[in-house]
Order: sequence, then structure tokens, then C-alpha cells
Amino acid sequence: MVEMQLRNRGIHDPQVLGAMRSVPRHEFVSAQYRFRAYDDNPLPIEFGQTISQPYIVGFMTELLRLDNRHRVLEVGTGSGYQTAILATLAREVFTIDILAPLVEAARTRLTALGFANIRFDVRNGYLGWPEFAPFDRIMVTAGPAFIPNALIDQLGEGGRMVIPVGDISKNQMLKLVVKDDLSRIDIKESVPVRFVPLLNNPKEVT
Repeated sequence: MVEMQLRNRGIHDPQVLGAMRSVPRHEFVSAQYRFRAYDDNPLPIEFGQTISQPYIVGFMTELLRLDNRHRVLEVGTGSGYQTAILATLAREVFTIDILAPLVEAARTRLTALGFANIRFDVRNGYLGWPEFAPFDRIMVTAGPAFIPNALIDQLGEGGRMVIPVGDISKNQMLKLVVKDDLSRIDIKESVPVRFVPLLNNPKEVT
């Protein structure tokens, strides 16, 4: 997976490649999909959500430019796979999801794998986790129609946020939000992507 799907497609950060080599992706998919765990495709998980394809996980992680000093907010815990990659690289990860069963399953899974630098909560991703802001990095793994102001506010000076934005019926655009040391915001478009929508309410799950 690392050599064929990541390095050969332009993911070169050795820390990112090392993290993705060390985290057992098959632990984050259901038994019926384990034979496909290392394919370069998204896979379904519970409640109509997905675990992103390895290349996109690596690409988004590389955009963040993480190191072991950083405190990271992850919006969209999902299976916990991206959480594990972030926690391997960062000092501390604060991960939230609006779907409580996903949060609890990820907590159980990541604790069993030995991760001790992750905090979990059930929250609306549009609102972030202000009690622990500011964050050095923010990773959003579901697609809102716009960049939530609360997440921009919770990004610290010198911070970076990666977020897919756009109409869920079409390709979304992966965006990199950078806040400089004077709190000025620069937003760059990266690549088209397809993510599940960022939910405002768990009742939106069908």
C-alpha cells in the first residue's frame, strides 16, 4: 500500500509514510471488507459513513505538515483510522463526531491499539471543540457546503486546516486553510474529492 498507492503517487513525507505503514488499516474495517482493507478505495462503515482511501488519507495528512508538537482537532472520527494516523504524528488529537456509536467504537478500537494521546467527544463538527482551542492543525473528514467560521476561529496562529468543501452531489474541492501569525487567512484549492456530508444532526443519517 505505502509503496504502490502512496509513494508512487507523490506522497513523500517520510513521517506520513511511516505512520501509514505502522497503523493496521484492517483493524478499522468490518470483517466483510477486511480482504479489501489495503485497496486504494474508500470502504463503507456503519451509518452510511466511509473510511477514506489510503491515498487521500496520506495526501490530506501530508498537507497538514504535522509534527510531534502539534495539537490537532479532527472533525469526523468515523472508523478512527485517520485519527490513528494523526495520533501517530502529533502530540495530541481531539476527535469529534456527531454519531455517538462511531465515537465509542473508535475509542474502544484505538485504546486497544495502545493510543493514549487522543480525546474523544460527540459533537457537531460545524461547532468544533472550543474548550480546547486554539488548535495547531484541523483535519475535517466530511464535507460541508462551506467552511464553518467556528473552525477558522479555533485554528491557531500559524495553523493549517484541510477540509473538503462543496455540494455533496458533485465533486467537492479539498481546501487548505492557512492562518498566519497575524491571524490573516489564506485559502488554497487543492484537488477534487468525494466525501460524505458533514452532518448538523444525527437524524440526517439514512
